[in-house]
Amino acid sequence: MDHKPVVTRIPPSPTGRLHIGTVRTALFNYLFAEKHGGHMIFRSEDTDQARSKREYEEEIIAGLSWLGLRWQNETIYRQSERTAIYKTYLEKLIAAGTAYASKEPSKQNPEEMIEVIRLKNPNKAITFLDEIRGEITFDTTELGDFVIARSIEDALYHFTVVVDDHEMGITHVIRGEDHISNTPRQILIQEAIGATRPHYAHLPLILAPDRSKMSKRHGAVALIEYQKEGFLKEAIVNYLALLGWSPGTDQEFFSLEELAERFDLAQVQKGGAIFDKQKFTWFNRHYLAQLSDDELRAYLAAEEFFSALPQFSNERLEKLLPTIRERISTKKEFEEQAKAGEYHFAFAVPDYEVSLLKWKKDETVASAAPRLLHLKKLLTVADFSSPEAVKGAIWPYAEEVGKGEVLWPLRVALSGREQSPDPFTLAFILGQEETESRLQFAYDKIAA
Repeated sequence: MDHKPVVTRIPPSPTGRLHIGTVRTALFNYLFAEKHGGHMIFRSEDTDQARSKREYEEEIIAGLSWLGLRWQNETIYRQSERTAIYKTYLEKLIAAGTAYASKEPSKQNPEEMIEVIRLKNPNKAITFLDEIRGEITFDTTELGDFVIARSIEDALYHFTVVVDDHEMGITHVIRGEDHISNTPRQILIQEAIGATRPHYAHLPLILAPDRSKMSKRHGAVALIEYQKEGFLKEAIVNYLALLGWSPGTDQEFFSLEELAERFDLAQVQKGGAIFDKQKFTWFNRHYLAQLSDDELRAYLAAEEFFSALPQFSNERLEKLLPTIRERISTKKEFEEQAKAGEYHFAFAVPDYEVSLLKWKKDETVASAAPRLLHLKKLLTVADFSSPEAVKGAIWPYAEEVGKGEVLWPLRVALSGREQSPDPFTLAFILGQEETESRLQFAYDKIAA
């Protein structure tokens, strides 16, 4: 580390959705700058006029801001607005003889001659120190005099990046390993314009479980898709930080502030980082468990799914929330369960075939009738303050007669489903009056 203030940058190209790999790179740049009391710069590399869209840029800004990543003064630098700066540098290089204009056939139309600007390559070996991979050497001879601008008004990527890093005082370039091959060209341009070489750190790529490059065929790759699934920002930050970096301990859960305190480039691995959706979901489940009931209710937007049901009440929804919390890892899971009717029992009398009340060991469904009546009698004087209290009123009878014989028809009478929360939780959620009503309804179905 030298004594200059640390300045990193996140330079997304707004030509598509915010990729989870870009998010991880932004996170590492942010953590490194925070750790060393510096700052990160946001630079929109929007020189591809055909593919760059402002809505993509806005999505990138919104996504990184939502995650809590901050950049200097919330300023957005756009390369499309810096053309005059690049032109000035190009003119200086041409005047110094380190770059030159060359008339060449157009790649699109070989019969058309165009003028490009090439850097005069000194044809030498370049060695740079990568903070993660150690010394890397390239022979630049094979690059030839490479093109740095389509015209004096249209500088190309390698040139604009170097000029911007120089102008903005970037001290550390932290980016994906797929950029390693870009480094020799950029160092040659740095030397040509008199720029100080930044420190380099090339991060391992995020790989799919089959160790191929992560793509849409492996599932979601854009941050917004994970947001829609209901992944919390704390889970996203925590999981991505551990993709390719190790804290050196067994600790797995970190806040953004804790990560900034602990982050160290020396602990970034060289090999690719496998994106494990199951592990990612496990992190989200952990952070869901930290939400208060009010926060969980707002997160799920539960009223949208239940308010139209005939017995909807806030009291029952509050009682249902712990059950929902136990059964989900993401909002998407809840939505799928709710749409499938898995929670409708709480707000609507279930419709089911009377045969479902029959326990597998019983000869006929009629065997369940007296048990239902006895359960109703027991629950008339039961304590409904918790599922455990309900269980205390029923359990001795279930042990006496048979757990399946008693609890199966109780479950079906209250939920109308073969699979549901346990019957004690069902009764607690419904309350005493509705529980008794549904037991009577089940008895009447058998009697009919």
